[in-house]
Amino acid sequence: MSTDKYTSPLSERYAGKEMQYIFSQDMKFRTWRKLWIALAETEKELGLPITDEQIEELKAHAEDINYEVATEREKLVRHDVMSHVYAYGVQCPKAKGIIHLGATSCYVGDNTDMIIMREALRLVRKKLVNVIERLSVFAEKYKSLPTLAFTHFQPAQPTTVGKRATLWIQDLLMDLEDLEYVLSTLKLLGSKGTTGTQASFLELFNGDTEKIDRIDPMIAEKMGFSACYPVSGQTYSRKVDTRVVQVLSGIAQSAHKMSNDIRLLQHLKEVEEPFEKNQIGSSAMAYKRNPMRSERIASLSRYVMIDALNPAVTAATQWFERTLDDSANKRLSIPEGFLAVDGILDLCLNVADGLVVYPKVIEKHLRSELPFMATENIMMDAVKAGGDRQELHERIRTLSMEAGRHVKEEGKENDLLELIAQDPAFHVSLEELSAAMDPARYTGRSAEQTEHFLTRVVRPVLESRSGLLGLTAEIKV
Repeated sequence: MSTDKYTSPLSERYAGKEMQYIFSQDMKFRTWRKLWIALAETEKELGLPITDEQIEELKAHAEDINYEVATEREKLVRHDVMSHVYAYGVQCPKAKGIIHLGATSCYVGDNTDMIIMREALRLVRKKLVNVIERLSVFAEKYKSLPTLAFTHFQPAQPTTVGKRATLWIQDLLMDLEDLEYVLSTLKLLGSKGTTGTQASFLELFNGDTEKIDRIDPMIAEKMGFSACYPVSGQTYSRKVDTRVVQVLSGIAQSAHKMSNDIRLLQHLKEVEEPFEKNQIGSSAMAYKRNPMRSERIASLSRYVMIDALNPAVTAATQWFERTLDDSANKRLSIPEGFLAVDGILDLCLNVADGLVVYPKVIEKHLRSELPFMATENIMMDAVKAGGDRQELHERIRTLSMEAGRHVKEEGKENDLLELIAQDPAFHVSLEELSAAMDPARYTGRSAEQTEHFLTRVVRPVLESRSGLLGLTAEIKV
């Protein structure tokens, strides 16, 4: 690790090796060379005087990039693409005259960006599916465990631990839908020349438009795409980058919401993220068990959500057929968005795989609030026994306020049941009220909803993508 210059935490601490390779120099420049080979092959197949020997020479040096030559050349000409054309030509003296023939810089630059984003989206998809799978196991295990639900972070009607997890899963399924749609619609730029008019190919092929019409489809097929964008300026529309990074932003939003919930639950000591045997929670307070992973999810997610503004502004401010004010921004915002989401999903996978639930604490919290939540049932039973609904409602309200005062002002336990049992209007004993305090009576259809959701929605998604499952995540720091 270099210690005398800035290194990105995204590569040093957060993103995995596979995602880092996708955005590496090797991946980029090897893809450039594959694109130059595809262009040369296509031009040869369409009749230009390019030989098999030249193609084979290009293929022989597709992987062994002479970076030193390219770097020295770029110092002289200040142009990265032409520097690599030159370096490739040094290795391929027979083919150097036909490298990049008819193309503009964006032929390699933009097509490579599209190929890299496709590979990165595939990796994100794989990790996202695994997070969904791991959370579905958790939801199934705890689908019937009653827990206190909150609105406004105030106690509300009970739910179950598993049902709460389905809310996280549903958000991630929406992200998966968006990702797969964008992934399925990605196209290559193709080779359309300096302003997208294919004028250079009109010259090369002596005006033979039938051959020119075949260039883009042939290149697309060679590079594993179904099509190229039908029209372009010099670049593909920068709205493509916006669509891609908005998918990443959506994942970040979902992960942030889930991590916030886990952080709050850890404060309540109901659910905890994994905490390793030798992990230190605080340099000063040795007893602390901080939700470090969930906090890191939130922190990285915030970065990705803000990062999504970059391609949006870039797309909005491109002039006519192209301007270069996109380049430096794209070099940062696209890779960093993917690297951050890669780290987020690794953390989500790690957390979801090791969530610890404390049923006794959950039950304690639930029972402390349950008398308030059971008042409607108590009131209905009293009405059935001959009471006046409106009068009973007022008695419940008054007694609830009194019990709340005992809890908040005097620090006592919730004594609402005792107060109701002492009120002759309800005709019910404390034993009868206590017997009715089974938390499962008040969770509605939570367990059933969870089972239906997992069976009818989640499992078909996972079964159809079973080849993606089986990942584990290692957290670096």
